[in-house]
Amino acid sequence: MSAIQTTSSHILTTPAPLSRRFSVAPMMDWTTAAYRYFARLISRHTLLYTEMVTTGALIHGDTARFLRHDEAEYPLALQLGGSNPGELATCARLAEDYGFDEVNLNVGCPSDRVQNNMIGACLMGHPRVVADGVAAMREATSLPVTVKHRIGIDGRESFDELCEFVETVAEAGCETFIAHARIAILEGLSPKENRDIPPLKYDWIYALKQRYPQLEIIINGGIKTLDACHEHLRHVDGVMLGREAYQNPWLLAQVDPELFGTAAPHASRHDVLRAMLPYIQSELDRGVFLTHISRHIMGLFHGCKGGRQFRRHLSENAHQRGAGLEVVEQAMAKVPETSPVVEAATA
Repeated sequence: MSAIQTTSSHILTTPAPLSRRFSVAPMMDWTTAAYRYFARLISRHTLLYTEMVTTGALIHGDTARFLRHDEAEYPLALQLGGSNPGELATCARLAEDYGFDEVNLNVGCPSDRVQNNMIGACLMGHPRVVADGVAAMREATSLPVTVKHRIGIDGRESFDELCEFVETVAEAGCETFIAHARIAILEGLSPKENRDIPPLKYDWIYALKQRYPQLEIIINGGIKTLDACHEHLRHVDGVMLGREAYQNPWLLAQVDPELFGTAAPHASRHDVLRAMLPYIQSELDRGVFLTHISRHIMGLFHGCKGGRQFRRHLSENAHQRGAGLEVVEQAMAKVPETSPVVEAATA
């Protein structure tokens, strides 16, 4: 199978090398292809992840639709949900065939909808199952195989049990662990509550790195600023941001200069949005509704004069029948252009 066809060629720079120093977390309904393309216009170096895709969906569903992406999104990782070694191996091969840079196993999602299929955080209670899946994927692909997990689940809440999990999976060949610094409470809390109620234990992630210096340890959970990223990077190998990177995407503009020592791709938010317009048009030409794209750019002018009017115009008009590029251009016109210096200062 050849790599998937690219959907656009509006970003012509060579992709940055894969680095996990800074990444955006896989988030259902949020880290779609449109968001990832948008994020790449703001940061070349940020590692991007797909939404979680289950092995069953990839094997029995519309594989090309689930794996569709633009080469401009690289470096890009595919996150899988599943636990059957054979199915995980098949999907890992697909990830390589379709040009992804990494395959990641979800061992962190607390939703009861996936628990019933042995997917997500419930696998924290079955380290050997995770290890078998990792081993199968590593045998099937030359891509790096990583695991995103919680620090525990109800009934397995000690640091020693976390270490047992990491050791078991590392023995199967996993060298990179992306740890959300909360336990997942599988009985009684919703996925949303599991993102907020269990306390953050960053010190556990730091201790993991101290105990296993040979492993690459990435920290995730509740991180909202580049200052916080700098602090975490004193203790671990990388940071992963979730909701903040989506709701306030201009935060990504500081990633390349602050964490990688290179200039950001675009100097201003307006420049980013102008660079996004050809992609939006290409998606509209494919029959995609504008609202499916515009919802991902709502936060671009977060904190800016006119930002509220920008969001309101998109909210009120992007869903209208026949809405086109003019809706985005009209929304952008509601925000005064600022100099790159001001942009950086207000980010």
